[in-house]
Amino acid sequence: MTNKFAVIGLGQFGTSIARTLAGRGAEVLAIDIHLDKVEAMKDDVAYAVALDSTDVKALQAQNIMDMDAVVVAIGENFEGLLLTTVRLMELGINRLIARAANAQQRMILEKVGVKEILSPEDTVGKTVAEMLLHPNMHSFLPLPDDYEIVEINTPGRVVNQTVSEVGLREKYNLNLITIKRIYEEEKEGEVVKVEHIIGVPKGDTVLYETDIIIILGKVQDVNKFIEVNK
Repeated sequence: MTNKFAVIGLGQFGTSIARTLAGRGAEVLAIDIHLDKVEAMKDDVAYAVALDSTDVKALQAQNIMDMDAVVVAIGENFEGLLLTTVRLMELGINRLIARAANAQQRMILEKVGVKEILSPEDTVGKTVAEMLLHPNMHSFLPLPDDYEIVEINTPGRVVNQTVSEVGLREKYNLNLITIKRIYEEEKEGEVVKVEHIIGVPKGDTVLYETDIIIILGKVQDVNKFIEVNK
């Protein structure tokens, strides 16, 4: 059974969500009040519609109630986002996710009863800060309770050691999720470098200099591992 989602607000954030969902095989209804943004999305999603999302009848006409989840990603008009969110709550949407650009907006959304709130600016800010502090970091996903998942280059001091020798769990209280490794492959008569995932690494898996390792753990433990093994 195909998942059905609606994304309201087709700025950079909403567009990214809609395209990613569609790329994963979901049926996506993309909505924006601006026709040009809708036109830009029509070939990427199942349905793209220009309408005023604060209009209950317009939402009902799109069978919005049948969606598995609705994401309200309106960025520049908080009044419109708030009114849209309230309308959707009145319609009894199964799962409602709203965007908050700052702490004040988050507080207001919480007050009206929204359970799931996204703050992309905060997440991006934290990601950029982490990547500035640790230039070898490729991506960063903050999690609750001070945990995070990070992608980093293999630190210099553990290059050519096995997973067991590094002792991520024993020495640093970290979990190695997987490894991204570069391989040389021949394509159309030309040798190219291709990145592959090494499933679940084993104790005797060697960490190479060109590997990117993906680890899970507390922020302070991740930072300690990076700093100690530069």
